[in-house]
Amino acid sequence: MRTALRPYASGVAVLTAADAAGPAGVTITSLTSISTEPALISFALADASSTWARIKDCQWFGIQILGGDQRETARRFATSGIDRFAPPTRWHTGPHGVPLLDDCLSWLVCSRYDRIRLGDHHLVVGAVEHTRAGAHGDGLVHLHGELQPVTAVALTKASAD
Repeated sequence: MRTALRPYASGVAVLTAADAAGPAGVTITSLTSISTEPALISFALADASSTWARIKDCQWFGIQILGGDQRETARRFATSGIDRFAPPTRWHTGPHGVPLLDDCLSWLVCSRYDRIRLGDHHLVVGAVEHTRAGAHGDGLVHLHGELQPVTAVALTKASAD
């Protein structure tokens, strides 16, 4: 299945939340917009994820949309066994105590709306309570096993072909 999905580009975001032990976060490529009325998004995390163990009971979480220049941030939050919030990560506390990364394209602060176990993953649906747009910039996608910036120029060229 992984081989079949490698050519499918997925947007790259970082999920963050805080529990009694402090901030937790992980890179995700499963972010999906579900509905605008009400504003709902979803993501999936594996049972085996150390971040799932930390955030599964959190009522509030943040979604940071990463820009094309944030590959290192995506890699850091995908790396196990490190303090992902230690320098050079720059972050601040947002609404409801949610840790939010600095310098992202946009931020969503969500409350947990629903959670469904599906296979070896959990599908989490969040109600978007706060949004903030950051600076304009290129997006970041996961494609062919790599993190790639995607630009409006590339999109315009591809649609012209």
